[in-house]
Amino acid sequence: MFGSPRSPAAAYASVGIETAVPTADPHKLILLLFEGAELAISAAKMHMAQGNIAEKGSSISKAIDIITNGLNASLDHEAGGDLTIKLGALYDYMARRLLWANMKNNAAALDEVTQLLRELHGAWAQIAPGKELAA
Repeated sequence: MFGSPRSPAAAYASVGIETAVPTADPHKLILLLFEGAELAISAAKMHMAQGNIAEKGSSISKAIDIITNGLNASLDHEAGGDLTIKLGALYDYMARRLLWANMKNNAAALDEVTQLLRELHGAWAQIAPGKELAA
């Protein structure tokens, strides 16, 4: 009736992300997309371990949606050049790996995508507006 129980930490993190969106600048919004995708994959992995097939699929679908309709769609192909082409290909790869993880019930593929997202997330956090770049 009320849905599946989530961990309190996941619920707190989700509320934190949702409340940060209205006041976020474009750079922060990308950080929030990374966080949302990572949380969705974490939830999918938990559901996979518990055998909750529908919830696993829903969480993986959410992660794919964030990656394809959030991160990939935010790429500026005119200004970004070769970098946006490579990022777009990487986002496409992540979406395909998540689909494969869902079909094969493969936690290792979820871990792989999580690691890729964390690396990009960390790099994006390092280029925050207002930070001075080393010459």
